[in-house]
Amino acid sequence: MKAAAALTLLALAAGAVSAAGPSSCKGTIYLTFDTGSQSQAELIADTLKRHQIKATFFLANEKTVRGDYSLDPSWAAYWKVRVAEGHAIGAHTFDHVVYARDGADGTVVVKPGFGDHAGRQISLTSKQYCEQIRRVDQRFVELTGKHLDPLWRAPAGRTSPRLLEMGKACGYAHAGWSPAGFSGDELSSAAYPNEVLLKKMLRDLRGGDIVLIHMGIWSRKDAWAPANLEPLISGLEQKNMCFATLREHPDYKK
Repeated sequence: MKAAAALTLLALAAGAVSAAGPSSCKGTIYLTFDTGSQSQAELIADTLKRHQIKATFFLANEKTVRGDYSLDPSWAAYWKVRVAEGHAIGAHTFDHVVYARDGADGTVVVKPGFGDHAGRQISLTSKQYCEQIRRVDQRFVELTGKHLDPLWRAPAGRTSPRLLEMGKACGYAHAGWSPAGFSGDELSSAAYPNEVLLKKMLRDLRGGDIVLIHMGIWSRKDAWAPANLEPLISGLEQKNMCFATLREHPDYKK
């Protein structure tokens, strides 16, 4: 009972910091989460709710640990709750198409992670790349009744001026992440232990930084989120940092 009471008080205190007004913040951190194996989806949702933090999610239709895909109807309830909680939702391209290079005749060459062309390089026109973004929006409307925010993130963060222009022409602003905001959760846990990654982030993050975290990485043996998400947020709160979605970021405000 004492432990439960202590956790409740901790959550209330954390919420007070996260919900604090701009005048009491030393800076704002923008937490963003990209879809992945979804092994950490519930932990992420629970942690954000406990700290009363609104974040930004970037969605692709990725295979999950459940055996389904992250934009299947089986994920509708999860995404509906995130919308109701006030999180921002952007596109990560439907098939998680990773940019390789600019192609001929104004195309881009990409490598889809999923879908009919998974694992093969294909060329996409501006219209076809836009379809990769808009398919996420269309599916999200089917699942939640709501449209995405006009934000997209290129898988692996790989872009070119041509690719960025394609996204802009489609009506979406590209949102990357800050160097200090790279969580390292997709790196080898043997070479980059969680405690090393956490220490680096708490040392280097500054107000205005955008943080990249995945909702589960298949290849990482020692998952990042169970060890690091709570202490990262708590550590930033102790520095009087506040949190917001990318809707509130100066570069993406309407």
